[in-house]
Amino acid sequence: MPKYLLNRWHGLHIYWSSIVILLLSIALFFYEWILGVLGLITGGVLAYYTLAAERAFRKGLNQYVGTLSHRIKKAGNEVFNELPIGIILYDEERTIEWHNGFVGKMTGRDSLIGEPLHEMLPGLKGKDDKDCRLDLTVGKNIFQVQVKAEHRLLYFQDVTEHRVLAKKYEEEKIAIGVVMLDNLDEATQGMDDQSRSVMLAKVTSELTGWAQKNGVYLRRTASDRFLIFMNNRSLRQLEQARFEILDDVRDLTIEYKLPMTLSIGVGASADSLIELGQLAQTSLDMALGRGGDQAAVKVGQRLSFYGGRSNAVEKRTRVRARVISHALRDLIRDSDKVIIMGHRIPDMDSIGAAIGVLKAVQVSQKEGYIVLEGMNPSILKLMEAIKEDEKLYKWFVTPEQAMQITTPRSLAVVVDTHKASMVAEPKLLQQTHRIMVIDHHRRGEEFLSEATLVYMEPYASSTCELVTELLQYFHDRLSMDVLEATSLLAGIVVDTKSFSLRTGARTFEAASFLRRNGADSALIQRMLKEDLEQYIRKAEIIKHAEIIYEHIAVATTATGRKYPQLLIAQVADTLINMTDIMASFVVSERTDGLIGISARSLGQINVQVIMERLGGGGHLTNAATQLSCTVEEALARLKQVLKQVNEEEGLFE
Repeated sequence: MPKYLLNRWHGLHIYWSSIVILLLSIALFFYEWILGVLGLITGGVLAYYTLAAERAFRKGLNQYVGTLSHRIKKAGNEVFNELPIGIILYDEERTIEWHNGFVGKMTGRDSLIGEPLHEMLPGLKGKDDKDCRLDLTVGKNIFQVQVKAEHRLLYFQDVTEHRVLAKKYEEEKIAIGVVMLDNLDEATQGMDDQSRSVMLAKVTSELTGWAQKNGVYLRRTASDRFLIFMNNRSLRQLEQARFEILDDVRDLTIEYKLPMTLSIGVGASADSLIELGQLAQTSLDMALGRGGDQAAVKVGQRLSFYGGRSNAVEKRTRVRARVISHALRDLIRDSDKVIIMGHRIPDMDSIGAAIGVLKAVQVSQKEGYIVLEGMNPSILKLMEAIKEDEKLYKWFVTPEQAMQITTPRSLAVVVDTHKASMVAEPKLLQQTHRIMVIDHHRRGEEFLSEATLVYMEPYASSTCELVTELLQYFHDRLSMDVLEATSLLAGIVVDTKSFSLRTGARTFEAASFLRRNGADSALIQRMLKEDLEQYIRKAEIIKHAEIIYEHIAVATTATGRKYPQLLIAQVADTLINMTDIMASFVVSERTDGLIGISARSLGQINVQVIMERLGGGGHLTNAATQLSCTVEEALARLKQVLKQVNEEEGLFE
């Protein structure tokens, strides 16, 4: 027990004793005054000792409190200077008023008092206006800074080891990929065994060297497929190099009649190996659905594409077309009715393909309906011809009518698009689980994954070409009306720019089949005739086109002037035909108030990738997007994307 407390206890004991003696002494005065006097003397002595004990207690207490305050102050100073936490106080002018020793060690200076806060710690500029937590690098260390703006106070905690460990953990996570030779059969068709073996050996050697160089484990699982394992660090290296193996393999086999191309799908940042494998396969499907010769990387919610510089290779075998045709026939026969939809504001390809599918439905003796939403100026003359044919026009319905007649046993056939958000009536897809997709566009991130049957071939010139091939295998004695065959051929003519772009042998074979079935090319020319006023409007836009990067034509319309999407696309088509132009872009306000950008190229530049960065999509040579902004803002965003693509790939040099 402390001495001052002991004195206090003794003082209280004597104090109460003296009180008792004094009371007894007063009582003795009534019996014997001598005893009373002795009692008073004794009580006085005890009172004196009581006062002395009280003085000793107060003196001891003051000494103890003084010693304790000194110890607390000393301990507080040591805590502020020895704690592994930095503390800075600053004034309203962001000048440092006080800091503890940790801050001095952190910055390598004895004192920062009086120094401007943002000069000493520039990373805080603009971030210390309100309470927050942020990471700040000082020297080689990383500190977590807690800002107390109201009190003008900063706390610093060294989190270097934690951040380094977290980074190492992320970098060492496993990623799984699948590499596929996506045109092996086409590239080696007609080769003898020796030439085929030599070609495959070259490609395998190139892949093996690429894998070893980048720390990737490569394992062949089939003649045209490889499984790859890597960590996120290696994956980042591959992305920074933009999967150069795609170009290396294509250049290596360029001497052959048909170069070999690769498709790569990679999945990363998943919680399990099973999920990683599923992501890798989904990414590969995406790469193949976009035409091959590219890599698709799925990291969490991020989906990135690399490559895709070459056109999709036309498949020489029609086995898939025959199999899909028979599967479609079985689906139609097992359904009560068929609802056919293209995209909103349909074009010639969408309407033609829908009419072709309707023919397949009628051959199967089932009810089929075409959902029409919006009217594209480019199909006005075609629709006028259809309205004159009562047998055909009666099967066209509005989205509202389609919703009333669709049942769970109905088959919904989506043509010329694979995105649910773009179809004529998205709600229809919720009323039935029987869905088929027929499309020739490169696959985008949004996709009708619940579709029962998918026929997507990016090599095809148009959806009408794909539907025509399906019709050839659908029935042995299929006969078509003139308008039906003409509608399908018109879709092919429009999408190929009269057989000048994206045409292959199968395109001409499909056109030949339609001609044999009565397609009228003269009627198509009348449908596609151009109005003189429209031609003048196109010339007005072209007059203001500018050339950037020496080979890129960009045309913009005046603010407040609205043009239909068809006219914007036609201007882009005209510009791409100019000398030395590799790609053309037309930016204009559309009649619906959105800003439309139409992009065209001749194959050297992938305009699909450029439009995807602006939220659109399409083909390697034909793409578009719609933006909610002004023409000037859209033009600025387009030029920014072109600059980024040029810096990454140097396409315009």
